[in-house]
Amino acid sequence: MAQEYEQLLLKNQLCFPLYACGRKIVSAYTPFLKPLGITYTQYIVFMVLWEEESVRVGQLGSTLHLDAGTLTPLLKKLEKEGYVTRKRSKEDERVTVVSITEKGMALKEKCKDIPVELSKQGSKLTKEETEHLYKLLYKYLEG
Repeated sequence: MAQEYEQLLLKNQLCFPLYACGRKIVSAYTPFLKPLGITYTQYIVFMVLWEEESVRVGQLGSTLHLDAGTLTPLLKKLEKEGYVTRKRSKEDERVTVVSITEKGMALKEKCKDIPVELSKQGSKLTKEETEHLYKLLYKYLEG
């Protein structure tokens, strides 16, 4: 069959291997996160909050490349479960600040070995290739 539009071949798409890799990575995290009752998206929110403790919701969305439609229900659920609090900023009532609670900080201990366990699963990439890919992906995200 003649291909009239080369640009529409799946093998010519950068988006597809990025999408497939993202799914594979999230799938690799699932066996570790599911017993804790959290999703990968919640996990990356926790990672920011474990580091920052409190952050503006807008900044959290920007850091994680998540829109308000994804972040708001996620934060409401985490608040309902006692992992975070959400409060209006005293300086600007239009701004919501999310803060991690003691219960949320306690989850850090349960997650501390996840990156190590995932690295044991191995990849076909060398350490140098992994570092190069990391830099390229962030360069792409900045674009």
